[in-house]
Amino acid sequence: ALNLFRYQASNNESYKAYLGYLNIKPTSINQISDIPFLPIEFFKNKLIQSGKWETQKVFKSSGTTDTGRSNHHLDSLNFYHEVTWRNALNFFKDLEQYEIIALLPSYLEQGDSSLIEMIKHFISQCHVNSDFHLHNYHQLSERIKKSKNPVMLFGVTYALLDFAEYTGVINKSNLTLVETGGMKGRKKEITLMEVHDKLKSTFKGSEIYSEYGMTELMSQAYGKEGEFRFPQWCKPLVRDLNDPFQVSFSGSGALNLIDLANAHSIAFIETKDLVKLGKDQNFRILGRLDNSDIRGCSLLI
Repeated sequence: ALNLFRYQASNNESYKAYLGYLNIKPTSINQISDIPFLPIEFFKNKLIQSGKWETQKVFKSSGTTDTGRSNHHLDSLNFYHEVTWRNALNFFKDLEQYEIIALLPSYLEQGDSSLIEMIKHFISQCHVNSDFHLHNYHQLSERIKKSKNPVMLFGVTYALLDFAEYTGVINKSNLTLVETGGMKGRKKEITLMEVHDKLKSTFKGSEIYSEYGMTELMSQAYGKEGEFRFPQWCKPLVRDLNDPFQVSFSGSGALNLIDLANAHSIAFIETKDLVKLGKDQNFRILGRLDNSDIRGCSLLI
């Protein structure tokens, strides 16, 4: 992390300028808790690029607000595929044996989504028929009930809740739901545990997980019962709400994240999510900072 910080401090023009305004010399940083984290808003109006390379893909954040969309430029789409697949395999064993179904209508309609790109790659790696669904809940319900394969249903929260209201109770022990967060203004915002309770009452015997990710990150966190964990190449920290340069490795505060897979952009990101971080590096999302954007991955305002 320190080696990558020194590289990005010299080769990322936006980050280099940010450090200059803070009057921080990279040579003075000797531990990761002292690394300045770049506010995530920079992705909206700056090119966040470390080194010189041609953009192969641009991911854009959900346009759920009028404050603009974040733009994450990638130098290698194959590397994004590798990172997301290896991360998912760490969490879900034998993932290639699942029939993966994606219920992500708003992401498909908007385009340029990192989540859609991730699921497309997952589908390409599976040995059984997998694909995307839009709004045909009857067809989706029948497919899940009749499938002889273990099924993994990735869905944006509002669509999963709509599907649950439509289909009624489904008893299927080899069904895994992965909700990706986000009401997109379609439904009243509710807590993550309320979402899980509603899904459990419909999908009897199913495993229910959550995914936490964002446009600006290469890596994702997965979890059950509201507790998330990143892969080993990521490290979450919490920053003090009154002093953004004071960070710790556990406790409650705003989330700072080191994602070493962001070597091409910026690996040290200051997010606007409020979390409770345990000493085991597992974390729970408590909400959002005041006046911050309502993002696709957020379930609380």
